[in-house]
Formats: sequence, C-alpha cells, structure tokens
Amino acid sequence: MSAPASNWQSRATEKRASILARISLEWRLSPEDLAKAEGERDITGLVQEHLEAAESRIVASDATAIVSLLRDGTFSATQVATAFCKAAAIAHQIGNCLHEVFFDQAMERAKELDTHFQKTGTVCGPLHGLPISLKDQFHVKGMDTTMGYIESQITTELLSLGAILYCKTSLPQTLLFGETKNNIIGETVNPHNRKLSCGGSSGGEGALQALGGSVLGVGTDIGGSVRIPAAFNGIFSLKPTPERLSYRDVANTNPGQNTYRSTVGFLSTSIAGLELALRATLSTEPWLRDPAVVPIPFRQEIFELYRSRAEGDGKASSRPLKLGILWTDRSVGPHPPIIRGLRQVVEAVKAAGHKIVDWDPPLQATAKRVHVSFLLADGGHDIHSHLDLSGEPLIPDLEEAFELKPPMDLLEYQRLTLEGLDYEQAYSDYWNSTAVDAVIMPVAPHAAVIPGKYYHTAYTEVINLMNYSAAVIPVTKADKSIDVPDITYEPLNDVDKKNWEAYDPEIYDGAPVGVQLVARKFEEEKILAIAEIVSACLARC
Repeated sequence: MSAPASNWQSRATEKRASILARISLEWRLSPEDLAKAEGERDITGLVQEHLEAAESRIVASDATAIVSLLRDGTFSATQVATAFCKAAAIAHQIGNCLHEVFFDQAMERAKELDTHFQKTGTVCGPLHGLPISLKDQFHVKGMDTTMGYIESQITTELLSLGAILYCKTSLPQTLLFGETKNNIIGETVNPHNRKLSCGGSSGGEGALQALGGSVLGVGTDIGGSVRIPAAFNGIFSLKPTPERLSYRDVANTNPGQNTYRSTVGFLSTSIAGLELALRATLSTEPWLRDPAVVPIPFRQEIFELYRSRAEGDGKASSRPLKLGILWTDRSVGPHPPIIRGLRQVVEAVKAAGHKIVDWDPPLQATAKRVHVSFLLADGGHDIHSHLDLSGEPLIPDLEEAFELKPPMDLLEYQRLTLEGLDYEQAYSDYWNSTAVDAVIMPVAPHAAVIPGKYYHTAYTEVINLMNYSAAVIPVTKADKSIDVPDITYEPLNDVDKKNWEAYDPEIYDGAPVGVQLVARKFEEEKILAIAEIVSACLARC
C-alpha cells in the first residue's frame, strides 16, 4: 500500500533541512552570498572566496599532492578535513550537490589519524588523511542512503587505506538518467554554466569537484554515469570493467540484472588521482571479500609499458601510440563544440608524433538497443517497488521511460543476450583488424546538456555493453563565437534532428567539453597511461 503523497513531500522537506542543519553556522552563507551565486552563470570560483589562504591551497591541490603534503607533515589531517568539509558545505549551498553530510564524523576520523601520525611518525595507508566523497549509492555506517545496508565493501576498503569520508553526493531518481534530478533536493545544475545539467547519474560528484569541494570521489557507471558527469564538469574519470572493483553491498537499481553490470568507478580533478584510487583500492585485494571481483592486482608493468610510448610532455617515443577516432556513431551527430574538441585532440596527438586512424566499428545503434532492453527488462518493477515505500512519484523526465510494464519474456531475454554477444564479437573482430591501442570518442553528442534535452546516450552505453575500460579527460569549453551551427547539416533521423535543433551557441557557451578514451576489458592500467599521454599532448598545444 502506498504512503500518502504528503508523507513523501514532508520527508523530502525534512531531508533537505537535515542536510543544512549539519552545516555549522560559521559555514552558512548570507542571503547576499546566496543571491550572488543565483545571479552568476559560472559559479566555479565562488567557493574559493570563502576560504582562508591555507584552505584554498589545500582544495586547489590534486589528490596526490594532498597525500604528499600529509605524509611530510606540511598539513595535518584535521587541516585538510576542515578545508574540504568547509568547501563542500559552501558548494552545497550554492550548487545543491549533496544528499548527506557527516562532517563531525570526518573530523573525529582526522583527529585519530593525526594522533597516530604524531605518535608513530607513520601514515595509516596510501590514502592517509585524504577526504573522499561518495555518490549516494555507497553505504556509510550510521548514515542514510537514499537509494539502506550497513556499509559497502569499497567504503570499508577506503577507510582501511586511511581515507576520510565526509559527504555523499546527489544522484537522479532511479540512477538511470543522464541528469541529476530527484524529489529530495530537486536539480543539481552545472557549476560552469548554471543553465546546463551537471550530468548523471554521478552528477553530484562532478558538480562538487567542479566547485572545489572534492578532489576524488567514488561513483558508479552502467550507461555512462561516471563518464558523463566528468565530461560535463571538466574533470577526469575512470570506468573500469565490472568485477575489477567490488560492488558488494552497494545500493542499486534492478540489482538482479547482471548481464550488463554496473561498475564502481572514480572521478577526480587529475589523472594521477584516478591512478592513486585504483592502485590503493586494488592493494586491499578486494577479491578476497567479494567473490565477484576478478583477482587482478594493479599491474605496474602494463602501466609503465604504455607510459613509455611517450615522453613526459606526450611526445611520441620510438613506438608511438596508434589511436582510433570515432567522429560520429552514425545515429546522432555531435554538436559543433564536440567536433571541435575531437579535432583539438586529434591535432594535438598527431603533433606529438602519434598515429590517428578513423574508427568505423559495427553500427553502435545495435549496442544501444540491446543495452537499453536489459536496463528495462523487469518492466520497471524494482523502481516502482522503491517508489511505493514512500508514495513518491516518478519525476516528470522519467514517467514515460519507467512506466510500469510486464517484465521481458525469458526467451526474448535469451535472444537479446545472444545478440549482444554477437555484437561484442563483431566489435572485437573490427578492433583486431585495426590494431589500435585505444579509441577516442565523444561522451555525448553535446557538451554539458540543456536540462531535458539529453536525447541520445549511445556514445557511453555501447562501452557498457562490451564492458570495456574507459577514461574521460577534459579538452575545452564551448565558445559561442567559434562553435556556430552548420547550416548545411542534414539530420540522419528524428532523434538527430531533435538533438541538432537543441543546439544554441548562446546557452551552451562555457560548457565543458570532454572526450572518452576507450580500451578493452580489464585494461584500466593501459587506459590510464594513454589518458595521461593524451592529456600531456593537449597541454603541449
């Protein structure tokens, strides 16, 4: 029996109030500060205005630098935790990006770490004192999870490595959405351009990092959910192959659908942060506690092998990289800022002496169709079972997609499984024929999207169907003076027409543009090294 509508509405109001109540009065913004943020298009620099000099230095550093500063005693864990808790508190007030704060718990943890360091002169693991934010799918003892278990395995692993957990970030209702909207806090917008979306489903992570409230966060990805927010917010992300990291006791939508699994991934303000997170987490040997995890430790030899393909500035060594470039998936063509971003990457990589070849794989629309079929296979019954607990409705954006329907027939499920396997094999055969090291492709056909106009998610979903490894790097920003519409463009179909007509240079101006770099299954070390090289190539130009 569903709860009355007023119940979910009042509970949502109480939740919003409880988040704010956990922010100390000294970190609360004045009405004038809030009004200023409301009137700004780009709010990425506003958090820094409220920090002390030492706090600004801390939050402006990347994850590896912070760990180093903690290790040599330049900063204490308490100083670092204070800086990030304060930054996150301000970020939420202007960016609406948190679902849960536990700053008091974080400060107690920091004091314990400082006491240990003072007594022994040693750190408590490779992540000693590093604040890490969590998408609100991961359970933390004593804290709500809006998706309820005691603690996710990866949460326990991060704590064992010395990390400090301090907040949980916003996500969309159902998780299966490329924007971040829900009935709890409404919408999380893009800090670079508040007219646009921060992406989803790890959208709050992307927004928090863009605002300076985190340098390393944990998210999940079943259709693009760590890659989309990274691209939309101008940061980096890593989507591993499922079973590389533990998903044990992580809240999820439709958890019995294991044909195309969701995967735990990382978002960071640097590639080095992604490497630190992967290396540290794998050092805990997660496969010993989660039988779904494949026992593959961090493979330093592979990482170094691919790093050796270039000098530190990205310039090719005696064995340059060979990278494929996917300009379009032949279903929905990218907007002008994305095309310019792809060209910028290609030119930078070529200028550094690496080889680029056009990438024309089997039609990716097939992968999109099969992948979506599995996400909707239960007819929305799992989603509606959760909605019925409180009586809350689906948000308008999801009403049509998740209308309650009969589950997919078993024989159809099996037929689609075989079709998916056939597609994987055809894609693999094509990859073998090209002998590329990795592929550069769009994350979406647009930069950070206008809310309500994300019509085509195939660019990320195809990678989930094949369980490939992928990293996202930032490239540029949309520029209304350069990225003018191509008046000669002929849409390929109705969806392409809708996407093309949604492009408005004025609205998109300032939106981050990122690309994804794709390798094959369980090639996380390889794609991190290649992402480092490509980023260095961009920095040279």
